[in-house]
Parts: sequence; structure tokens; C-alpha cells
Amino acid sequence: MSDNLFRLRQSICKFPFRYLVNIFLVCSIFSLTACNPPQRVSAEARMFRNFSLEFLDQYEIPQTKFKNTVVGGLSAIAYNREEDKFYVLSDDRGKRSPARFYTFKLQVKQTKDKNIKIDSFQPAEVTLIKDEQGNNYPVEKIDPEGIALSPRNTIFISSEGDTTKNIQPFIREFELETGKQISDVRLPQRFLASEDPDKPQGVQENLAFESLTINRVGLPEDPFRLFTATESSLIQDESFEGNERSRIRLLHYLINPLGNPVLVAEHLYLLEPAPIEVISNGLTELLALQTEGYFLSLERTFGFTGAGAKIFQLAIANATDTSNINSLKGDLGQLRTLKKQLVLDLQDLGIYLDNLEGMTEGPRLPDGSRSLLLISDNNFNEEQVSQLLLFRLVEK
Repeated sequence: MSDNLFRLRQSICKFPFRYLVNIFLVCSIFSLTACNPPQRVSAEARMFRNFSLEFLDQYEIPQTKFKNTVVGGLSAIAYNREEDKFYVLSDDRGKRSPARFYTFKLQVKQTKDKNIKIDSFQPAEVTLIKDEQGNNYPVEKIDPEGIALSPRNTIFISSEGDTTKNIQPFIREFELETGKQISDVRLPQRFLASEDPDKPQGVQENLAFESLTINRVGLPEDPFRLFTATESSLIQDESFEGNERSRIRLLHYLINPLGNPVLVAEHLYLLEPAPIEVISNGLTELLALQTEGYFLSLERTFGFTGAGAKIFQLAIANATDTSNINSLKGDLGQLRTLKKQLVLDLQDLGIYLDNLEGMTEGPRLPDGSRSLLLISDNNFNEEQVSQLLLFRLVEK
């Protein structure tokens, strides 16, 4: 044996055994990793937040009267975390009672077997919606559909208007306590009806601004962002070719402490294609998540087999700004749409579903987890119900 080989054997024998074991493990892991590389995740999958919804309970809001108003047509809901109460909008156009929103209180309980149930959801106050002069809106002059609570403790409300009566849609800000209008969010001209009959444009009748949400990140005096979208395509964007997905424009506003709201961008949202048995299909709500640029969307269907609903996660990512595109008909080319990922098909729950139109993140549940609530519009129809659904929002 040569001197060099002898010295090498001695050094190996003196090398601590635990280090040899560690070296063996590292080499083994490297070998396994090299042979079995980790499963690749697509760029689009990495784009989305990793969370799910767990259905907990449902509750039927009684059809009743409260302070001389008819409780019904509950089309939107917003949660005030600081005061632990909900603002719920009625889409009554003033026919049964003046245009209004309610303040509701939610009570949940945890059973002995750790299940979480809705104990009650009852109105505690009603606020009439008033114009700038402090007057109630005239009958049929408002079709309130979306509601959002702002960081400066005001309420934003969207109205679909009525194209058959030349009543334009709007988004306006109101005092929370009095319901009086204090500002107006200017809508782009392309959302409004044209005076030229040869160039029809604008929102379709009863398919305008159902959704409204605010990203409440920051201090009350900071600028904040408001988002809305139409329920279906604008007239100039609608395509009737085959089972075309409705092309919806999502608006992104910056609301400043001083000055008028600024339209920051507009993006294309593709509605899921409707099955053949569906009569009505639309985007009824948006919910801005705490992480900027992420949303939940609620799509509702109604047809011969009943109602359905799906919740999607949205990501703005690098979506194209469509604010300078006059019409979205035809080939979209290289236009990048908002990214969507299905979170839950509510028909998979195996429960009765009504006309779900409102969605909000709610209070922490008794076990400390986050909650999500959906509410349905009963259309003041005795054969329908005002339904409240409670979910646990689980983020992994």
C-alpha cells in the first residue's frame, strides 16, 4: 500500500461517523431529487391565492315589515367590522317603500359538536336613500343594486337605471347616518345610452351595475379604490355568435380625499357560458380581497331547472386596459383578460339556492376563522326566499 493511500484510509477512519451519515443522506436526497424532480406548477396556478370555502349553514330571513318598510329584494350586503353590523340594500325602486338600506345584526353560535350555525339575522335600523337636496328618490328613478362601505364611513350605492325610461345608471356616495347623497362617480360615456339611434351603446336593460366593492386598505384619510362591473355586456360589446362568453367591463376607480374620483383602468371579464336551460346569466357581485389586485366574483344563473351560482377568484395581474377600446366584439387578438379560477360551484352543495346577488366577508367565527356570507334577492316574490349562506374562508 502506498503512503498516500495509507494516509487517506487513516483520515476516513478518524472522520466522525455522524458526518459520514449526513453526507450519505444529502447524497441520497440529491439522487432522489435528480431522478424525481418536483411537479411543476403552471404560472397561472401560481398567480392565485390558495384558499377554499367551507359551507357552514343557511338561514331564511323572514318576509316581514320593519319600521313601515317591506323587508325584501335584498340585493347587496356590506360588513362594518368596527361596529360588527351589516348594511343590506333593498332593490325596491320605491314602489313598496322608499329606496333604502337596512342595518342588520348577525348572531352565530357553536354547537356542542363544534358546528357553527346562524342563530339570527335581524334588521336593527333602516336608512332611506336621499338625493342631494335631502329628498327621497321618486318612484322608479332609482334601481339600487350594489353597496359598499368606504374607509371614510360613507356608503357607495350603484343603480342600474332604466333604459326603457331613459333613466341612466349611476354610482353615488351617501352619508351613512342620513342616507343623503354627497358625491357622484362619473361613468364613462360608453356606459350611457346614445342619442344616435343608428349607434346604440351603453348598458342593457336590467343588466347594469349589480356589483360594487371597495378595497379598504390604509387609513380613513387615505385614497382608496372602488371597483364595479356590469352584469352583462354593453350593447356595443355583445356578441351573438354561438355560445359566446359575455364580455363584461370591470371599472377601477381611485377615490381621493379631495377632487373627483379618477378612473384608473378598465379590464375585460369573461362571463362563464350559460347552459342551454338557463334563461338569465350574469355577474352579480365582486368582493375585493385584502391582497390588492385579487377579488372574488359571484356569477348567478336562473333557468328551467332553478337557480345556480359559482364563486370565482379573480386576479388583475397584467390584464389589458380596455378603456380606449370602443367595442369588444369580434376577435380579441392579443387582449389579455382578467384571470379567473373557480373556487366553488354552489350547486355541488346539494341545497336549495335562490337568487344570490350579494357577497361580503363577515366577522371572525367562534373558532377564529374568517367568514364569507351570500344573500339572495327574493324579488318580493312569495314563492322565493331571502336566503343567507354562511361559509368559512380557509386560506392555506
